Formats: sequence, structure tokens, C-alpha cells
Amino acid sequence: MAAPQTSDFNTDLPDYDRMPKLLSGQTALVTGGNSGIGEAVAIAMAKAGADVVVNYVAGTADHVVAAIEREGRKALAVKADVSQEDQVVAMVAKAIETFGTLDIMVANAGLQRDAALTEMTKAQWDTVIGVNLTGQFLCAREAAKEFKRRGVRREVSVAAGKIICMSSVHEVIPWAGHVNYASSKGGIQMMMKSLAQELAPHRIRANAIGPGAVRTPINTSAWNTPQAYASLMTLVPYRRIGEPQDIANVAVFLASDMADYINGITIFVDGGMTCYPGFATGG
Repeated sequence: MAAPQTSDFNTDLPDYDRMPKLLSGQTALVTGGNSGIGEAVAIAMAKAGADVVVNYVAGTADHVVAAIEREGRKALAVKADVSQEDQVVAMVAKAIETFGTLDIMVANAGLQRDAALTEMTKAQWDTVIGVNLTGQFLCAREAAKEFKRRGVRREVSVAAGKIICMSSVHEVIPWAGHVNYASSKGGIQMMMKSLAQELAPHRIRANAIGPGAVRTPINTSAWNTPQAYASLMTLVPYRRIGEPQDIANVAVFLASDMADYINGITIFVDGGMTCYPGFATGG
């Protein structure tokens, strides 16, 4: 059988609107929630029944708030730079003040500042590590404080809280020319596992999602022309680019009680990129 044409492959996608109400009565906070993967996660959490705090640092989150409210859920937009401790503390406090508590933290905010190693500045390194890794640490820490304080609310979940870290396939796949980004994602993996180990006795779960190639504004040049898309597909055995909703579906699952015995792992959502397709014909 001939392989499907990559240009047509994404026309046959799952019905993403059929979201069961797995998160009813819960509140989620999604960082970087006003675009790309974060926007899809925030809206999916609402479709699953959660009220949602949408964090952003630039632009506006009004369109995401409106989408959440169309699902019949409450929403709050909070502007904060997750690399800044005081802003994260204030953001989580505002979420708790508004909704009474917090059940789910999705530490999604991230960015790239790419350069070859010998050309990379310390500012580029610090910016990426500050947002991608330190930012996730700060968000997880503040959420865990509330989860531990409140304990399990059995009427909504058998867990006291759920932390979901947004990682990348580059927590395991090296990426030349992106040493700051790959290092931040490798750090997320070990941070998440250490959180999971420490917080498990409190019935708090921590996991990560590792997206592969996903159609978002951060990587437009990798998919917005037929030539770029074809080149990208050589890295994806499943022969389609990921959509933000592919990641959002897994985030909802990990936040739900369906995933209650999953703790300390990264789920790669990558069409098989971590299968190293370059070795499909023997390397």
C-alpha cells in the first residue's frame, strides 16, 4: 500500500470536540495559555468541565477566556512572567482567591532563543532556562503548597493535585544549535521525576508531556511550505504534523482520575519521532 501524501494526511483527524467531563468541579491553571499548545490545553480543560486560569505574558488572553466561557465554564486571565518569583506567587494567589482553590497546574510556558553554541550569549541561555525550567519549578512549587494545604477533595478527584510539565522530545533527543532549549527540557524531565517522588505521599501526581513536531507559531518555518513540511516528515514515522489538540487531549487525561496511577513519567506525543526514524532502514 502506498504511503499517504503528507500534504493530505491531516485532513483525517479525530473528533476533538467529543470531550468527556473528566474534570468537573476542578480549577486548572495553564501558563502560556493564550496561544499554541497552551491555548488548546486551556480550552480542552474547560471542555472537560474545569474552570481555567489562563496565564499570559504578552498580547492578550481575551479570546481564550471567551472560548472557555462559551463552554459554560469560568475563566480568569492573569498576566505574569513565570521566570519571576514574585509574579508566580501573586498569580497562584489570585487563582486561589478567585476560585477558592487549585486542582491542576499545567506548566506550559516556554520559548526558544536559538544560536550555535559558540555564538550563544549568556542572556540567551538565561532567558530560556529562566522561563522553561525555573518557571516550571516556581509554578509547581506554588501549586504544591496549595495541594498539600488542602488535601484530597474526594468529591472531584482522588488526588490532592496534579502537576503537568510541558517538556519536549528534546528531553531525550539532542538538538544541535539549541543547547539552551534542549538543556531546559532535559532538566524538566529530572525535575518532574523528583517532584513526583517527593509529592506522591501527599497524593499529588507530577507528570510531563513531550510534544514532537506540533503546528504552533513557535515553529512556523518548519511546516508552512510544502518543502519544509516534507523535510519535517522525514522525522515523523506517522507522517503528519501534530496539532495542539493532540497535546491537549493528553493533558486532560493526565489531569483526570483515569490517570491516577500514572506518576513521574513523560508521555511523548510525537507521531513516533522518539523512535528515531533515521534507523528505520538500518541506520
